[in-house]
Amino acid sequence: MSEAEATADMLLMTHPFTAPSQTEETEQPLEVALVKAVLSGERDRFARLYEMYAPMVHGILLARVPRGEVDDLVQDIFLHALRKLHTLRDAAAFGPWIAMIARNRAMDFYRRSRETVEVTEQMAIERPPNRTAREILDFICHLPDAYRETLVLRFVEGMTGPEIAARTGLTPASVRVNLHRGMKMLRQKIGAVARP
Repeated sequence: MSEAEATADMLLMTHPFTAPSQTEETEQPLEVALVKAVLSGERDRFARLYEMYAPMVHGILLARVPRGEVDDLVQDIFLHALRKLHTLRDAAAFGPWIAMIARNRAMDFYRRSRETVEVTEQMAIERPPNRTAREILDFICHLPDAYRETLVLRFVEGMTGPEIAARTGLTPASVRVNLHRGMKMLRQKIGAVARP
Protein backbone atom coordinates (compact mmCIF):
# COMPACT_ATOMS: atom_id res chain seq x y z
CA MET A 1 0.00 0.00 0.00
CA SER A 2 1.40 3.36 -0.97
CA GLU A 3 1.80 6.22 1.47
CA ALA A 4 -1.00 8.16 -0.28
CA GLU A 5 -3.41 5.23 0.08
CA ALA A 6 -2.48 4.79 3.74
CA THR A 7 -3.03 8.50 4.39
CA ALA A 8 -6.39 8.38 2.59
CA ASP A 9 -7.44 5.36 4.66
CA MET A 10 -6.38 7.09 7.86
CA LEU A 11 -8.31 10.25 6.94
CA LEU A 12 -11.40 8.23 6.14
CA MET A 13 -11.24 6.60 9.57
CA THR A 14 -10.91 9.92 11.39
CA HIS A 15 -13.80 11.74 9.70
CA PRO A 16 -17.03 12.03 11.65
CA PHE A 17 -19.84 9.75 10.60
CA THR A 18 -21.71 10.73 7.45
CA ALA A 19 -24.35 8.82 5.59
CA PRO A 20 -23.11 7.27 2.35
CA SER A 21 -23.37 9.54 -0.65
CA GLN A 22 -25.86 8.78 -3.39
CA THR A 23 -23.04 8.21 -5.89
CA GLU A 24 -21.58 5.22 -4.07
CA GLU A 25 -22.16 1.82 -5.61
CA THR A 26 -23.57 0.40 -2.41
CA GLU A 27 -26.44 2.76 -1.76
CA GLN A 28 -28.14 2.16 1.55
CA PRO A 29 -31.01 3.96 3.20
CA LEU A 30 -30.19 6.47 5.90
CA GLU A 31 -31.86 4.23 8.47
CA VAL A 32 -29.44 1.41 7.71
CA ALA A 33 -26.43 3.69 8.10
CA LEU A 34 -27.78 5.08 11.36
CA VAL A 35 -28.54 1.66 12.81
CA LYS A 36 -25.05 0.45 11.91
CA ALA A 37 -23.52 3.58 13.45
CA VAL A 38 -25.44 3.08 16.70
CA LEU A 39 -24.43 -0.56 16.84
CA SER A 40 -20.80 0.39 16.32
CA GLY A 41 -20.88 2.70 19.34
CA GLU A 42 -22.16 6.03 18.05
CA ARG A 43 -25.20 6.07 20.34
CA ASP A 44 -25.88 9.75 19.63
CA ARG A 45 -26.99 8.71 16.11
CA PHE A 46 -30.05 7.13 17.70
CA ALA A 47 -31.44 10.65 18.14
CA ARG A 48 -31.81 10.90 14.37
CA LEU A 49 -33.69 7.59 14.27
CA TYR A 50 -35.94 9.00 16.99
CA GLU A 51 -36.61 12.13 14.92
CA MET A 52 -37.46 10.02 11.89
CA TYR A 53 -39.71 7.47 13.58
CA ALA A 54 -41.24 9.17 16.64
CA PRO A 55 -44.21 10.55 14.64
CA MET A 56 -45.03 7.06 13.36
CA VAL A 57 -44.75 5.49 16.83
CA HIS A 58 -46.83 8.35 18.27
CA GLY A 59 -49.53 7.73 15.67
CA ILE A 60 -49.60 3.99 16.25
CA LEU A 61 -50.00 4.53 19.98
CA LEU A 62 -52.54 7.32 19.58
CA ALA A 63 -54.70 4.91 17.61
CA ARG A 64 -54.59 2.39 20.44
CA VAL A 65 -54.12 3.90 23.92
CA PRO A 66 -55.50 6.93 25.79
CA ARG A 67 -53.96 10.21 24.67
CA GLY A 68 -52.50 10.95 28.12
CA GLU A 69 -50.41 7.77 28.02
CA VAL A 70 -48.94 8.19 24.54
CA ASP A 71 -45.93 10.44 25.25
CA ASP A 72 -44.60 8.25 28.05
CA LEU A 73 -45.06 5.12 25.97
CA VAL A 74 -43.20 6.68 23.01
CA GLN A 75 -40.22 7.31 25.29
CA ASP A 76 -40.39 3.79 26.73
CA ILE A 77 -40.52 2.26 23.27
CA PHE A 78 -37.46 4.11 22.04
CA LEU A 79 -35.51 3.26 25.20
CA HIS A 80 -36.45 -0.37 24.72
CA ALA A 81 -35.47 -0.19 21.04
CA LEU A 82 -32.07 1.30 21.92
CA ARG A 83 -31.41 -1.49 24.43
CA LYS A 84 -32.55 -4.22 22.01
CA LEU A 85 -31.15 -2.78 18.77
CA HIS A 86 -28.51 -5.52 18.65
CA THR A 87 -31.33 -8.06 18.17
CA LEU A 88 -32.50 -6.42 14.93
CA ARG A 89 -31.48 -8.82 12.15
CA ASP A 90 -31.91 -6.46 9.20
CA ALA A 91 -31.03 -2.79 9.68
CA ALA A 92 -33.32 -1.89 6.76
CA ALA A 93 -36.27 -3.22 8.76
CA PHE A 94 -35.92 -0.69 11.59
CA GLY A 95 -39.24 1.02 10.76
CA PRO A 96 -41.40 -2.10 10.75
CA TRP A 97 -39.50 -3.41 13.79
CA ILE A 98 -40.17 -0.34 15.94
CA ALA A 99 -43.76 -0.21 14.67
CA MET A 100 -44.28 -3.77 15.92
CA ILE A 101 -42.72 -2.86 19.28
CA ALA A 102 -45.22 0.02 19.52
CA ARG A 103 -48.16 -2.25 18.68
CA ASN A 104 -47.04 -4.83 21.23
CA ARG A 105 -46.53 -2.19 23.92
CA ALA A 106 -50.06 -0.89 23.27
CA MET A 107 -51.43 -4.41 23.78
CA ASP A 108 -49.36 -4.72 26.97
CA PHE A 109 -50.85 -1.46 28.19
CA TYR A 110 -54.34 -2.96 28.08
CA ARG A 111 -53.26 -6.24 29.60
CA ARG A 112 -51.96 -4.36 32.64
CA SER A 113 -54.84 -1.92 33.09
CA ARG A 114 -58.34 -3.30 32.87
CA GLU A 115 -60.49 -0.32 33.77
CA THR A 116 -64.25 -0.54 33.62
CA VAL A 117 -66.48 2.40 32.90
CA GLU A 118 -70.07 2.58 34.06
CA VAL A 119 -72.40 3.57 31.25
CA THR A 120 -75.04 6.06 32.33
CA GLU A 121 -78.05 7.55 30.58
CA GLN A 122 -76.24 10.89 30.51
CA MET A 123 -73.66 9.39 28.15
CA ALA A 124 -76.39 8.58 25.63
CA ILE A 125 -77.30 12.24 25.07
CA GLU A 126 -77.06 13.08 21.38
CA ARG A 127 -74.08 15.14 20.31
CA PRO A 128 -74.30 17.95 17.77
CA PRO A 129 -73.31 17.02 14.19
CA ASN A 130 -70.23 19.30 14.27
CA ARG A 131 -67.66 17.01 15.77
CA THR A 132 -64.47 17.97 17.56
CA ALA A 133 -61.12 16.46 16.72
CA ARG A 134 -61.26 14.40 19.90
CA GLU A 135 -64.64 12.95 18.93
CA ILE A 136 -63.36 12.06 15.45
CA LEU A 137 -60.30 10.42 17.04
CA ASP A 138 -62.64 8.41 19.27
CA PHE A 139 -64.51 7.21 16.17
CA ILE A 140 -61.19 6.30 14.52
CA CYS A 141 -60.12 4.38 17.62
CA HIS A 142 -63.12 2.09 17.22
CA LEU A 143 -62.18 1.06 13.67
CA PRO A 144 -60.25 -2.16 12.92
CA ASP A 145 -56.50 -1.96 13.63
CA ALA A 146 -55.28 -1.68 10.04
CA TYR A 147 -57.61 1.21 9.22
CA ARG A 148 -57.16 2.93 12.57
CA GLU A 149 -53.39 3.00 12.36
CA THR A 150 -53.14 4.27 8.80
CA LEU A 151 -55.81 6.95 9.38
CA VAL A 152 -54.05 8.27 12.49
CA LEU A 153 -50.67 8.29 10.75
CA ARG A 154 -52.21 10.15 7.81
CA PHE A 155 -54.46 12.68 9.53
CA VAL A 156 -52.95 13.16 12.98
CA GLU A 157 -49.25 12.71 12.24
CA GLY A 158 -49.49 14.22 8.73
CA MET A 159 -47.65 11.42 6.95
CA THR A 160 -48.27 10.78 3.26
CA GLY A 161 -49.29 7.37 1.95
CA PRO A 162 -45.79 6.55 0.66
CA GLU A 163 -44.26 7.65 3.99
CA ILE A 164 -46.64 5.38 5.89
CA ALA A 165 -45.72 2.49 3.60
CA ALA A 166 -41.98 3.10 3.95
CA ARG A 167 -42.08 3.45 7.72
CA THR A 168 -44.47 0.63 8.58
CA GLY A 169 -43.33 -1.92 6.03
CA LEU A 170 -46.74 -2.08 4.34
CA THR A 171 -46.97 -1.89 0.57
CA PRO A 172 -48.18 1.42 -0.90
CA ALA A 173 -51.21 -0.41 -2.30
CA SER A 174 -52.12 -1.73 1.17
CA VAL A 175 -51.84 1.76 2.63
CA ARG A 176 -54.13 3.17 -0.09
CA VAL A 177 -56.68 0.42 0.47
CA ASN A 178 -56.56 0.84 4.26
CA LEU A 179 -56.99 4.62 3.97
CA HIS A 180 -59.87 4.26 1.51
CA ARG A 181 -61.72 1.60 3.49
CA GLY A 182 -60.98 3.33 6.79
CA MET A 183 -62.41 6.62 5.51
CA LYS A 184 -65.50 4.82 4.22
CA MET A 185 -66.07 3.18 7.60
CA LEU A 186 -65.39 6.47 9.43
CA ARG A 187 -67.94 8.31 7.27
CA GLN A 188 -70.49 5.59 8.02
CA LYS A 189 -69.83 5.77 11.77
CA ILE A 190 -70.04 9.56 11.85
CA GLY A 191 -73.16 9.54 9.70
CA ALA A 192 -74.83 6.82 11.78
CA VAL A 193 -74.26 8.76 15.00
CA ALA A 194 -75.32 12.09 13.51
CA ARG A 195 -78.71 10.76 12.35
CA PRO A 196 -81.54 10.85 14.90
